[in-house]
Amino acid sequence: MKDQANGKGTDVKPMADALRALAMDAVEAAKSGHPGMPMGMAEIAVALWTRHLKHDPAAPRWADRDRFVLSNGHGSMLQYALLHLAGYELPIEELKRFRQLHSKTPGHPEVGATPGVETTTGPLGQGLANAVGMALAEKLLAARFNRPGHEVVDHRTWVFAGDGCLMEGISHEACSLAGTWGLSKLTVLYDDNGISIDGEVAGWFTDDTPSRFEAYGWHVVRGVDGHDVAAVDRAIGEAVRVTDKPTLICCRTVIGKGSPGKAGSADAHGSALGEKEVAATRAALGWTHPPFEVPREVYAAFDARAKGAAAHRAWSERLSAYRAAHPSLAAEFERRMEGDLPVEWAGAAAAFVAAQAAKGETVATRKASQQAIEAYAKVLPEMVGGSADLTGSVFTNWSGSVPVTREGTGNYVYFGVREFAMTAIGNGLSLHGGFLPYHGTFLTFSDYARNAVRMAALMKARSVMVYTHDSIGLGEDGPTHQAIEHAASLRLIPNLDVWRPCDTVETALAWAAGIERRDGPTALLLSRQNVAYAPKDAGQVAAIRRGGYVLADFGPGAERPTGRPEGAAPGGEARAASSGGTTPRALVIATGSEVPLALAARAALANEGIAVRVVSMPCTQAFDRQDAGYRASVLPPGVARVAIEAGVTDGWRKYVGAADDPRAAVIGVDTFGESAPAGVLFEHFGVTARALADALRRVAARSD
Repeated sequence: MKDQANGKGTDVKPMADALRALAMDAVEAAKSGHPGMPMGMAEIAVALWTRHLKHDPAAPRWADRDRFVLSNGHGSMLQYALLHLAGYELPIEELKRFRQLHSKTPGHPEVGATPGVETTTGPLGQGLANAVGMALAEKLLAARFNRPGHEVVDHRTWVFAGDGCLMEGISHEACSLAGTWGLSKLTVLYDDNGISIDGEVAGWFTDDTPSRFEAYGWHVVRGVDGHDVAAVDRAIGEAVRVTDKPTLICCRTVIGKGSPGKAGSADAHGSALGEKEVAATRAALGWTHPPFEVPREVYAAFDARAKGAAAHRAWSERLSAYRAAHPSLAAEFERRMEGDLPVEWAGAAAAFVAAQAAKGETVATRKASQQAIEAYAKVLPEMVGGSADLTGSVFTNWSGSVPVTREGTGNYVYFGVREFAMTAIGNGLSLHGGFLPYHGTFLTFSDYARNAVRMAALMKARSVMVYTHDSIGLGEDGPTHQAIEHAASLRLIPNLDVWRPCDTVETALAWAAGIERRDGPTALLLSRQNVAYAPKDAGQVAAIRRGGYVLADFGPGAERPTGRPEGAAPGGEARAASSGGTTPRALVIATGSEVPLALAARAALANEGIAVRVVSMPCTQAFDRQDAGYRASVLPPGVARVAIEAGVTDGWRKYVGAADDPRAAVIGVDTFGESAPAGVLFEHFGVTARALADALRRVAARSD
């Protein structure tokens, strides 16, 4: 069949069938995968990728490219086939290695693994939410940097999504916001095939989806034949002409289209078709080519290299003219898109840390965090923050906060009660480039966002997650709001740096570490209650970035912290020293609001001739990355140890020793909390300086 919609008389059937063939061949070779969606969305892909998508296969990270997101990421072979045919650095050998170790074609699309993949998808709905963040990024950047005659930011975000994406609650959270913000350059092509893994969705998904999206404030194109390239092309053209709202294109499709025995059924969804059915499908399609073989004319029809290079070149020329007309703006735009920090950053950060040390304030670390935002956002316009309806409690705003609006201005997002979408949209902002997102809620409500937090770590997305009310210190709101297991569970997520600072200076440096980190997200766990400042010398301040350091050392004068361990060399190698008749007997590892308790216990025990080292460990991940010599200098072998944190205890055993070790103990909370004032709760659960001193006495005595 000849499709005349593009004026070229292109025969689109072989193009769509090539996508089907590559998908079923790769899944068959792997004996694993999802052939149904790629086969069902083939014509939709032809329409978008060959007629509308602005991209350059030779430059997958070009700043003004369109963003394409495969939210229904189980259909990954559709994207891999498209990237291969379009001319990306994804040879046919990689398609043959689908789902194999270290291939560029993993089971679900992964950003960083495959050129042209913008985000990691698979957990349904999150790709769609990421795309909302990307579209928001484009809108905010355009408002900030475009000038009359100089549109250096002008691209679109396209999403493929299925029934599963729209069943997930995150789709409601994110798409509601997209409508509110009027993200007109966001277009979602909905694969309405009525099938999920369990079968026909009519038994559990009967939403009036078009009306739902219209209620969000979206433009909706209903009833498009997803197997008619020209019809999809017209629907996309309609979406492009809409300038005040995002668009949902509802495409009716048949899952596994072309398979005589499995089309339209769940059998085509999540497993290989099988050799016999693949052969039958080839016959039904009239596809006579061997596995993984595509005719040259089909390659030519998909090849986007020349068109992409021309679009990229035209943009580069616009950027050059922009540099000439607006040199400062152009430099700032390029810096931000590269993810570089401004030259004044280091000095500003150091000055702020020094100022916080000089003040020595006793404040809640959530307030210390707000002070850090105030200082750092003034030199980092790329910081875009927000909160899930808790701005007045998590203190994520600052004096320069301007609400993000439908007009595309602002730097502060009122997400409403949408923790999951907030985090996933933040991931999209980060992945798009040009922004350093941060966002906040209570630590216990990180549970609502947990999978997006995990995805941020998996994708190495740069962001700062502000989690306040970090323990039983929350007080009267009770166990529903008191974070007990949350710090420990977040620390278990690979590539997520978790900081629980003890005072203003640790908070300032935790923020700086998160801002400077380029290979993953950072979570800050912050107190509601005031925390006394712990005095530090310059060496201790510098050591905070190591994640754990000696705050107060063995020896006399227990009421005062010392600069370095007694007997330590300038490089930090400690000797267990004695002075004035005291002998090193025990050390305590503390974090966050429990550090003052550790200092108080140390002072009490000094009067009994028991020497105690206090180690502040705001970030276990940063500490674990240090070399063995440094770690041993902070936690010398053979010294009895106690850890204290107002949360579950198991995670600290790696530092102090097993539960049956008489020289080891952990003070914490291994039950859910209670409703009462914070001070009462710390007494009730035994998270006190007195209890800590008792534990230190016990382990010290048993180590003799």
